[in-house]
Amino acid sequence: MGTACSPVRGAVEVERRAGQGPVISLTVDPAEPVFSGHYPGFPIFPGVCVVEFVHRGALATIPDPDRSWELSRIDKVRFLAPVRPGDRLTADITWERQEDGWRCAAAVGTERGSAAQVRIRFSERKAQ
Repeated sequence: MGTACSPVRGAVEVERRAGQGPVISLTVDPAEPVFSGHYPGFPIFPGVCVVEFVHRGALATIPDPDRSWELSRIDKVRFLAPVRPGDRLTADITWERQEDGWRCAAAVGTERGSAAQVRIRFSERKAQ
């Protein structure tokens, strides 16, 4: 991940499937620093960390990797169930080409079922 700042320490894994969209996954380490302040005694992986999981997985699977892409918009986030320390997050990724970039839709789940629905957009990074 380089020098990028992220609230999530764990590594996002990518599984590419022939004829289907990719699947990303991450085991939520109980030692993640975000747990120390997010509901002590009843730890829940913060929603922003679920969105960051999708963001990092999307950057790893974007259909046009030869260009430089950046998150330009969050279209939708719907949290369906809490994510707890030790959970295995997985997300089926679907890509759709947009006029100004790409839209990524992710159905996020854990071993207990659906956890979130996330739709984010990416635009090409402008040269500085």
